[in-house]
Amino acid sequence: MNNSAPHDRHVAWLGLGSNLAQPAQQVCQALQELALAPGIALLAVSELYRTTPVGGPPEQPDYCNACAAILCSMTPLALLDILQDIEARHGRVRDVRWGPRTLDLDLLAYDDLQLRQPRLRLPHPRAARRAFVLVPLAEIAPALMLGRARVCDHLRHVDDSGVGRWHETAGDA
Repeated sequence: MNNSAPHDRHVAWLGLGSNLAQPAQQVCQALQELALAPGIALLAVSELYRTTPVGGPPEQPDYCNACAAILCSMTPLALLDILQDIEARHGRVRDVRWGPRTLDLDLLAYDDLQLRQPRLRLPHPRAARRAFVLVPLAEIAPALMLGRARVCDHLRHVDDSGVGRWHETAGDA
């Protein structure tokens, strides 16, 4: 972490996911890359979860999802640039909406900032309706406000039956 003043530090919450090319390894490698990035320190990381794909083409493999809290010293858009750079290094291709991907890094929330820009909306506009985000996020930040309610409150109103702990299998290695 750099030597910026305490008021220059922000807490951000991230969603991580992958369903291609050894998904758990993709997510864990991205976490390592985030921890090594200048101006970023990992504060908390959830367990890995196996989740059923939501939307996109049928017959996709299950996802490996996790959430992380970070301390950072950059603006939300600069952080988004870092996240998209990590995705690109992992071979992320944006050709099919909600399609399979090697790595997906979403900025879910940044302090208590509410932002509506063409490249970024905060908090993430769909996070409060997605069990694959809420389950791991509730593990590390149950009281985090997403919009008008806490993560744990949103979780009570979604179907989380497609979310379970990630257990490595021969096909995942």
